[in-house]
Amino acid sequence: MTPLAKSFLTSPRIFSACLRLHSSLSSEMIENMDKKATWDRFYAENSRKTFKNFEWFFGFETVQNFIMPVLQTMASPDARLQVLDMGCGTSALGPSVYQRCPVPVRVTCGDISPVAVRLMQEHVRAKAVQPGNCSSQLDFVELDCTQLHKHFGPTSVDLIVDKGTTDALLKSEEGKRSAGLVLKQCLKVLRHSGSLLQFSDEDPDARLVWLETKARSARVAVQEVGECRGVCYYCYQVTPPSHNCATLTDM
Repeated sequence: MTPLAKSFLTSPRIFSACLRLHSSLSSEMIENMDKKATWDRFYAENSRKTFKNFEWFFGFETVQNFIMPVLQTMASPDARLQVLDMGCGTSALGPSVYQRCPVPVRVTCGDISPVAVRLMQEHVRAKAVQPGNCSSQLDFVELDCTQLHKHFGPTSVDLIVDKGTTDALLKSEEGKRSAGLVLKQCLKVLRHSGSLLQFSDEDPDARLVWLETKARSARVAVQEVGECRGVCYYCYQVTPPSHNCATLTDM
């Protein structure tokens, strides 16, 4: 297991502290985290000052030892691995995978908010981010996670990273149905050898039941990420049925 060590974390359980920095959103955020308008306002307000990546839960450094080994086991000399950072916001996670991964990857950072997508495009362009492999590619796209099939073909994605996106949906009453749709869409576009990694603060007693109910025949594994401020974080790995991909518990 990988401890969180010195990483700074922000949890939905302590959203109120985070949202003091965004007072205009505090009354609606938790109830409307499934709404595009909520995130447009959030990122627009966030961009009024000097740009800074906003990380839900934690950044790439905390979870790189969960993500990178999975990519290494999938590496193929014949093609780039297709990676989706789903609900990326203005996180540096997707660009960090692009920068750090030694094997060829095409990283798609997708978010429902065009404001977040524009901010990240401008930021990466200004920083001249360089890839870890000369054949790698980094894209930012406006994307509805309940309709992944409109952007990706069936069984075309190797790895989907979900850092708080499903959590945000599950915390909204209207978003609960959308969370189930997102999971189904992930399983539809994942290759048979692919994986979905969900990073969450939800206890396995609840999340495993939900995943196993919604994903049915898919394989589900969980590993503890670490604890901060009394909140424990987990990595849930969901893999399509009928394949031999290594799971977190195998590593």
